[in-house]
Amino acid sequence: MEAVPDIELHGLWRHLPARARPFVALARLDRPIGWWLLFWPGAWAVALAGEAVARWDLILWLLLGAIAMRGAGCVYNDIIDRDLDARVARTARRPLAAGTVSVKAAWAWLIALCLVGLVVLLQLHGRAQLVALASLALVAAYPFMKRITWWPQAWLGLVFSWAALVGWVAASGGFAWPGLALYAGAVAWVVGYDTIYALQDRDDDALIGIGSSARALGARVRPGVAGFYLLALVFWAAAMWGARPDPLALLALAPVALHLGWQVATLRPDDGAGALARFRANRGAGALMFLACLVVGSA
Repeated sequence: MEAVPDIELHGLWRHLPARARPFVALARLDRPIGWWLLFWPGAWAVALAGEAVARWDLILWLLLGAIAMRGAGCVYNDIIDRDLDARVARTARRPLAAGTVSVKAAWAWLIALCLVGLVVLLQLHGRAQLVALASLALVAAYPFMKRITWWPQAWLGLVFSWAALVGWVAASGGFAWPGLALYAGAVAWVVGYDTIYALQDRDDDALIGIGSSARALGARVRPGVAGFYLLALVFWAAAMWGARPDPLALLALAPVALHLGWQVATLRPDDGAGALARFRANRGAGALMFLACLVVGSA
């Protein structure tokens, strides 16, 4: 399988001072797909709660928080995984694995990103702040999951979907089952798309002995991804119904359902570049889901 490079300092990033570029790569600021995927569940929750227009500022704060905390999570992950990253073709050029950034400097960069996250946290009311802080234990444990389980993607799903809970509580003031169903669907969606992403590393992961859902599913990757996407749609339909119990509301999911179906139908497990393209296409899937939540929540 062709290895897809993990560093993409294209465009304006290449004009930064040489000393700054490794820190951009360390926080994956050159790969915005990660913070889009972290951001979308929070935006969905605000929209489905009917507060997208009134709380447009909350959506922007959630976006800034996603950028900062995704960057912080990547730095933390690379600090823990620097020995493994050096042994995987796709990640060997990461700054810590390659030695272009020291561990001490990485910790300082991590703290700076967390301070940005703290600014965002202070914009939320008390209950939403507690929900956001509750995610830290999951985030801290994630880098170790690939060492002890075949399904680190499931743990990532818990982490990367957490903004749905934060956004719902921040917009509505408390928990409700449509918000919980939205979160559950996001977890299944993350497992699906991160299984696609893990296809790039399946051979290297086998050599160094770490687990992934792509390895666990083996030759059943496509039906496995299809199953997780279908589960996501079922939970999202329940969330839509909870917000507006009308069969027409479920039609809002049709565009995102077709998009996820296209990903599965065109997925080729042995095509690393193609798998990366299908993974990145979930930025569009997230936008379609946001529009669905906006329509149903505003109706």
